[in-house]
Amino acid sequence: MNESSKILLTGGTGLLGREVTNLLCDSSELHLLMRGKCGVPELFNAVSHQIDLAKDWKDDSLPGKIDAVIHLAQSEHFREFPDKAKDIFRVNVESTARLLDYAYRSGARHFVYASSGGVYGHGNQAFKENAPVVDSGKLGYYLSSKYSSELLVQQYSSLMQVTILRFFFIYGKGQRRSMLLPRLIDGIRSGDPVRLDGQNGIRINPIHVTDAAKALIASLGAGGNQTFNIGGAEEMTLFEICETMSECIGVAASYQRSDVNPNDLIGDVSAMKSKLHVPKIPFRKGIKDLIP
Repeated sequence: MNESSKILLTGGTGLLGREVTNLLCDSSELHLLMRGKCGVPELFNAVSHQIDLAKDWKDDSLPGKIDAVIHLAQSEHFREFPDKAKDIFRVNVESTARLLDYAYRSGARHFVYASSGGVYGHGNQAFKENAPVVDSGKLGYYLSSKYSSELLVQQYSSLMQVTILRFFFIYGKGQRRSMLLPRLIDGIRSGDPVRLDGQNGIRINPIHVTDAAKALIASLGAGGNQTFNIGGAEEMTLFEICETMSECIGVAASYQRSDVNPNDLIGDVSAMKSKLHVPKIPFRKGIKDLIP
């Protein structure tokens, strides 16, 4: 993408969306789909469009021509199946189909879709991008919706460049406290024991939001239709993560261990590092952004 690119972004008020907007606002004309009535902060060189993807919406207020669409939005009710199944479907699947159609009709050259590393399931080895996904009946509703949208995105690969990004445990300043890493910090502070499967718990490779956003933006300049895992360079057990948190907040963590074998979820990020971005922020430094 060149510096005069016109980009449509969904999920701009989320953790990743805010960072992507910050990094792009000086070099691109941004159009942000916003569910609420609040405007875009003045520092953002962007136009906001009030559209709720969970409801019936029209694209007639959107630019007639666009260079790229970055689709980051996901249902805030992703844990509430089956009560919020309709909301999850509309935001995670239907909106993807409609935005792909809009992108095609508006002459977009590139469509970037934010998926989840969870589609791989769990395993003892880091998952490469060509690893099979979990059987459809075992994915669960939320992950099924993300993978369904991946399939829709791939159908447009002959019409525009499409990129699927599978994210692994993004964290950073302003993240909702209900998410894994902020929840762990709050639990340690409150004296709640951390449940570990096995001796040390699962292994993951969390990535700071700044590194995740830089990888996403780099994908706009990558050629071809591709899928990338977006995760951190450090593979850490849950025990190592909690011990690092304990040192940062000055409160010792307590643990409750079980005999269950840990189900690791690690993304192989070799392709990300060679083609997009090498993570720069170490976990020990980045996790301080989650400490109130």
